[in-house]
Amino acid sequence: MDKNGSLMDKSPNLKNKVLFLKDSTYSGHFNATLNSMAIRQAQIPIEMNGKIKGYILAAMSSESSNSVLLTLRNILLISYFMMLLGLYFVSRFIARRSVFPVKKMTQTVTRITKNNLNERVELPNNKDELFELTDSFNGLLKRIENAMQREKQFKSDASHELLTPLATLRGTLEVLIRKPRTQNEYEEKISYSLTEIDRLSTMLEQLLKLARLDSENSQQINKTANLFTIIDESLSLLKDQIAAKNLFIDLKFDSEQPHLVPLNYASLIIDNVLSNAVKYSKNKGTIKIRIEADDQLLECSITDEGVGVNDEDLKHIFNHFFRSNALNHKEIKGNGLGLSIAKKSADTIGARLNIDSEINKGTTVKIIFNL
Repeated sequence: MDKNGSLMDKSPNLKNKVLFLKDSTYSGHFNATLNSMAIRQAQIPIEMNGKIKGYILAAMSSESSNSVLLTLRNILLISYFMMLLGLYFVSRFIARRSVFPVKKMTQTVTRITKNNLNERVELPNNKDELFELTDSFNGLLKRIENAMQREKQFKSDASHELLTPLATLRGTLEVLIRKPRTQNEYEEKISYSLTEIDRLSTMLEQLLKLARLDSENSQQINKTANLFTIIDESLSLLKDQIAAKNLFIDLKFDSEQPHLVPLNYASLIIDNVLSNAVKYSKNKGTIKIRIEADDQLLECSITDEGVGVNDEDLKHIFNHFFRSNALNHKEIKGNGLGLSIAKKSADTIGARLNIDSEINKGTTVKIIFNL
């Protein structure tokens, strides 16, 4: 075409068709149509001496390219929705696999009651967060099971220990009323009955102390007192028993500086440990009390020269109603609750009780307080 758009020559392939001249200043490629057929057209100006003399127009059909693009678009759309559908099912499968251990744990937890606390949740194969959760839950179940077993044993032991003095009292009184007795016999039986009543009262008092330790709040811990004062008051309460056995108290502190400890709980610990030391000491023996402290810990050790405890019994020394070799020491009165109270008091305030003992040589109890 010339610069005015008049046709100068054309390819026979065009027949009676004419390509479109887009713009007299345009040079390049563009999309167009030729008799409703999509084409890709090129327009190149012909210049001579810097002036445009005409244009070369060339075109080729773009329908095959458009067909390929359309097919590609359809494939991508179909692939997109298929991928979405596939991702949905894969994600659902993975999610179900992931929550299966949780569902299994839920089913196990639902089955667990106080009658089958020995059942445990199966640990997952992978040691991930769910594994740690399951392991922690199994640990909780074990602690609950142990607590329930101790409670059951405690109830059984308490029932037995309470029934024993009641049965003794009943038997004594029944024998007493069968026939007339002398005044001395009445006095002897009544005195024995009063002893059993005192024993029963002491046991009930200690059981109430154990129950109160479970219900007391943190305000009880906040009440503090000097450990020296607590030991002195405890020794004053035991002065008659100490004098009766002619015991020597060897008391030494590393300094006169006051060391504050929780009043109520420390008193329970010291009272019960010192009471045992006096009770199981031999006549004319020595009880050593030592107190040492640093910046973090306060240690009070109480050592007696008594009958001692064997290694096997030391494992059960803090159990309710447990008494080591009770049949061999019938003359030593007790119900096996003192060290249970001391241990529970220590646990409440974060203190520790360590016991070392040797048969016929004595026992050392170390009470370690956190400052």
